[in-house]
Amino acid sequence: MDTLLAVRARGITKCFGDVVALDGIDLDVAQGQIHGLVGPNGAGKTTLLGLLLGLAVADSGRLEILGTPVGRALAAPDGVSGFVDGPGLYPSLTARQTLAALAALRGRDARTTGIDDVLETVGLTDVADDRASGFSLGMRQRLGLAAALLTEPRLLVLDEPSNGLDPAGKKHVHGVLTRLAADGTSIVLSSHRMDDLEALCSEVTIVATGRVVFSGPLGMLAAENRELDYRLVTSDAQAARGLAVDTAGIGVVDDAGVRHGAEMLVVRALVPALDELVVRLVHAGIAVRELAPVVSPLEAAFLALTEQQEAGR
Repeated sequence: MDTLLAVRARGITKCFGDVVALDGIDLDVAQGQIHGLVGPNGAGKTTLLGLLLGLAVADSGRLEILGTPVGRALAAPDGVSGFVDGPGLYPSLTARQTLAALAALRGRDARTTGIDDVLETVGLTDVADDRASGFSLGMRQRLGLAAALLTEPRLLVLDEPSNGLDPAGKKHVHGVLTRLAADGTSIVLSSHRMDDLEALCSEVTIVATGRVVFSGPLGMLAAENRELDYRLVTSDAQAARGLAVDTAGIGVVDDAGVRHGAEMLVVRALVPALDELVVRLVHAGIAVRELAPVVSPLEAAFLALTEQQEAGR
């Protein structure tokens, strides 16, 4: 139901001179959902995020955020926070001073805005009194997330929030976003990192040349996708190869060398044929030590769908 949508966009268009950035975009983001936004450079992702944050207005179409129609004025809708093209910070200020300054700009008393709480949430308590100029890219991203959380948003809009994060930092931020969504915050997340989107998002929207080419649950991508290449490592590569060749719907793409001390095959198949191959391997007493897509279903779909859109221009 529309009343459960944090974002409802219909027929959104936006042009910059002769450049069509968005061309009839439809988008639904459910409340409490982490929704991924994917697309090649120049696809219109940043423009769309800017509309959600009130940094731009659409030329036509209808946009509702948190149940309220967005008007023609440049202003952040109530309950919305986030950043596009990286967080804007004050290099000469400490992390704590940066958040206090942002709170003051929003007319809030820094003593009662929960600055210490958001610093703890993003894992910056130990560097709260260090200047932002000395922060790594990942630390700046965390500080930007802290700034976005100051207002306790109901819709959080983030552009590449994992950029520059080390594995521990990424795990921490992923945990923060997952908890926020579990507590009812809606999140629109743009990223070029397919692994991040697959780990976090329940639904994704893929855009290319300003148009939506797919929008829906991640599982639909796997169901709709064409054959994928899978890396297969077994206890007997030669016997596995023979079974693969004899299994309908399986193609052996490559005898791809050694992985973890065992010979590896790359096979191409749809999921049902792959399931049949696994059953046959087990019945033959061949241990399956690894079976994984060479390219993730999301990345494969992204490449195929965006290439189709580019070819059709």
